[in-house]
Amino acid sequence: MIRDNLLARILEAEREGWLGELEGLQSSLAHAEEKLAQLDAQISRQQESVDLGIPTFREIVARTTAVAAPPEPS
Repeated sequence: MIRDNLLARILEAEREGWLGELEGLQSSLAHAEEKLAQLDAQISRQQESVDLGIPTFREIVARTTAVAAPPEPS
């Protein structure tokens, strides 16, 4: 949406000959596209994560182990 707005304003600035405005809008567009690329990369990295199946604290605490009795002296 912001990108589309900037593109429309760039076209208007070109049409009207507003060179200073055009330069600022092109700079804003470049920064917006850079930010979008960063966000896309972040989303991509999050989607690539793998669940290792590490147990939660509650799962660990809930486990009980049987302790073997020491052997009887003979």
